[in-house]
Amino acid sequence: MASGVTVHDDVVTQFNDFKSKRPPFNYRYFIYKIENDSVIVIESTAPATDDYGKLYDTLSAMRDECRYALVDLEVTASDGRPTSKMVFISWSPDTAKIKSKMLYASSKEAIKRVLVGVNIHLNATDVSELEQNYVADSIKQYL
Repeated sequence: MASGVTVHDDVVTQFNDFKSKRPPFNYRYFIYKIENDSVIVIESTAPATDDYGKLYDTLSAMRDECRYALVDLEVTASDGRPTSKMVFISWSPDTAKIKSKMLYASSKEAIKRVLVGVNIHLNATDVSELEQNYVADSIKQYL
């Protein structure tokens, strides 16, 4: 299901710099939104010094709006060593408008296609699915 929504060039450019952790693009996360029902843009970023809690607070406050997020999540691998994984989150709260949920669902492939190398994709419809422990448990198979 394609919506015709495109991805702004800045999303691709900043993502490529983010992957290499080149300053000033060493962020903790990006939040993306669909602007004018036609283009996915970067809504906000956070510095690498921020923790996952800031992303949780921001997304969980958006009860009526959908968003995409990309986070560099610090986790512990199965062998006990610390590591980080890039995790794509599609935030579509149950309380969001149907039109918004449908637009974000039908446009998700467009942004996933440009986030080359991000293999962990999670869908969250309730704030409990945004909690760091829930996300960490959901990605254990990738560690």
